Amino acid sequence: MKDLFSILSEVDLFKGLLETLYMIIVSTLIAYIIGFPLGVFTVLTEKDGLLENKIIHKILNVIINVGRSIPFIILIIIIIPFTNLIVGKSWGPTATIVSLSIAASFFVGRIVEQSLSEVSKGIIETSVCMGATIPKIVFKVYLGEALPSIIKGISITMINIVGYSAMAGAVGGGGLGDIAIKYGYHNFRTDVMIVTLIVIVLLVQIIQILFDFISKKVDRR
Repeated sequence: MKDLFSILSEVDLFKGLLETLYMIIVSTLIAYIIGFPLGVFTVLTEKDGLLENKIIHKILNVIINVGRSIPFIILIIIIIPFTNLIVGKSWGPTATIVSLSIAASFFVGRIVEQSLSEVSKGIIETSVCMGATIPKIVFKVYLGEALPSIIKGISITMINIVGYSAMAGAVGGGGLGDIAIKYGYHNFRTDVMIVTLIVIVLLVQIIQILFDFISKKVDRR
């Protein structure tokens, strides 16, 4: 196996890491913009919810379940026309963000729903009796009580996106996955694949440790 620094310079691993971080951060942000309201309304429309509506609740559940069940590699291919429309091409980190954001948004919807469902019904009922509006209950009560769980959910989402982005490397998605496939697998370079894997594992560990720390800091319980 070659010297580690030789491998790093040869395949430009630093550029691949920056591309992966770019995809993770932007995709997570977009996924929460889409998935957060999805999760909130799933909770609000459930039985005994503030906006109870069985039909809408069922539709939202079906959307989340179907979205989560589509294999990511297939999703990338299915939405190529949409990606081309948005980005102008179907390869590279920016194009991959489109499919990453869509895939993660359904995951986020379920995580947010589960986090908000953990909030005590008694607290919600008390807020209603005190005349709090639904937006105030959502942002002050639900989010206030479920914030630690939601923050942990962000780490889970980001870690899943790391895995998705690595998978996207098989179709020219850029980032560390692209390096592992292009320079490692296609050239039978086990050393490149091992080094790339180590970087991905370290990245996942850093994300997990960071958000666990933040979650504990904001936990008021």
